[in-house]
Formats: sequence, C-alpha cells, structure tokens
Amino acid sequence: MRGVRVAVTGASGFCGGWVAREAAARGASVVGLGRRPGPVGEHRFWDAAHAEPDLCGVDVVVHCAAAVGDPAPGARAEAAMRAVNVDGTARLLRAAAGRPVVWVSSASVYDPRAGRERVAEGHPRTGQLNAYGRTKAAGEALALAAGAVVLRPRAVYGPGDTQLLPRLLSRVRAGTLLLPGPDVRLSLTAVENLADACLAAVGWPPGAYNVADAAPYGRDAAVGAVLRAHGVRARIRHLPLPVARTAARAAQAAARLTGGEPALSRYAVDQLSRPVVLDLARARSCGWIPARTLDDHLAEVVRNA
Repeated sequence: MRGVRVAVTGASGFCGGWVAREAAARGASVVGLGRRPGPVGEHRFWDAAHAEPDLCGVDVVVHCAAAVGDPAPGARAEAAMRAVNVDGTARLLRAAAGRPVVWVSSASVYDPRAGRERVAEGHPRTGQLNAYGRTKAAGEALALAAGAVVLRPRAVYGPGDTQLLPRLLSRVRAGTLLLPGPDVRLSLTAVENLADACLAAVGWPPGAYNVADAAPYGRDAAVGAVLRAHGVRARIRHLPLPVARTAARAAQAAARLTGGEPALSRYAVDQLSRPVVLDLARARSCGWIPARTLDDHLAEVVRNA
C-alpha cells in the first residue's frame, strides 16, 4: 500500500477507523470520507445520504460507511437506511468513476430460510429479516454490478466495538444471560481481520468474498469467555425458541409505537439461535489468511482491565 492514496468512507466509525489506521501503517496516504474526521489522514466531509463524495486524487476506495442497527420494522426506518446503504452507494460508485472499490457488506444479506451450516458466496440473498439486511443486499448488488470487490463479514468485534459485545453484556439480568435455543456454531469476525481483508482485497478479482475468523466458535463457550473477560459473573441459560420468537414479535410491536429499536427482534433471535458458518475458501484462494481470534481479543481485554 506504500504510496497509494486510499479513500476510506466511514473512517470515524468502528470498522472504517481500523481500516484507515491499518492503511496508514502500511504506508498509504489516507483520505477519510464522512461527517466526522477519522483517526488518521486527511478529512473530507461527506454525507452519504445526500451528496457525492470528493474523490479527487484518490487511487482506491474502501467503502465502510453504512447505516447500521436493527430498528423497528416500518417504512421510515427502511427509508433512512436506504438513503445511506443504497442511494449512498450509487453516489459513491458514480464518483469512483472506474477506480478500484472495496465495498464492505455483511453476512446479513444471506437468506435465513436456507441452511447456513456452511455458507458460500452463492447462497441465496433474499428474505432478509430487517431493514439493515435488505438495504445492504441492495447496495452490494449495485457494487457488484459496477465491478467492485464486496466483502461479507459476520458479527464484527474488537477494540472500539459499540454494537456486538456491548449489546451482549447489556442483556445480563440478575446474574443470568438468556440465549435463544440450544448451543450452535457461529462465524465471528475480528475487526483486525476485516481491516486486513479490506486492504488485501484491493488486488482481488471483482466479486463477493466471505470474511471471518479462521474457524467458527461454539456460541455458549464464546459468550462465556466474553463474560469472564469483562468480569461479569452470569449463568447462561437457554430460552426455548418458541418463547424467544414470541417475545421478539411483542418487542417489535412495541417498538413500532415508540419508533425506537426493539429490545429483541426476529433478526437477533435468528442470528443467535441458528448455525451460521461462513465458507472462506474464496478469500483464502487469493492468499488471505485471517490471523486474529476471539481469544486474542479477550486476552487484551483482561490485560487492559
């Protein structure tokens, strides 16, 4: 990357910030695009929902900016996410004008109705359970049609994470954490592995690639390790799936009235209760090897406590 001028959208965010720092560490000149400055490099203001970005002088684009979350179902939430994840993608691709683009998508685009014990890139991409999954699928379709490299990580975690592990820890009640259904195997993605893939993918053939840690994790063991590393003493108990699904429907109905994010959703139940293991063969065939693990991250949490 030495001497390459890399634009990183969403550089002030969790994933974009890691990509920006890693690009700078490898000798690239970084241009951060977003509403706020990133951790390194030049900042150019960009509101993905309303304008095209300024890519003057840029060689490569890594698109991490996205509207994220699991909002209550409804047209307003869908429209807000579409403005960034779909319309913002169209604006970015017009501005890129043939430059190499690495577009960070999500494994949430995969159809939850089909088996996901081993998910390759050809898995169906319909039937998403929330606005995030639907708009990411629509946005990545534009990126693929434009010849971009599309990365599909699952459950990104690591230093600076404001979504995955903090949400998990917040669900502990009275020394108990309820998880829907029995134990399952799940792919997770260290943010360091994602950042490494984003920069490596600049040289990959156009198309979609799964990105995750080298091996999947047993859900209960991983959650237990996270709780211990954060000093949280809690028992993991299994909530029967029918009960979890009923609770999710009730929470989503209540959230429709308030306009907030539901405490539990169909998407969250699905993501925690069914096996989702990403097949990394395509990325590995390009020479990519994910080096970081959840144990590495939690060892650092303990050291820094």
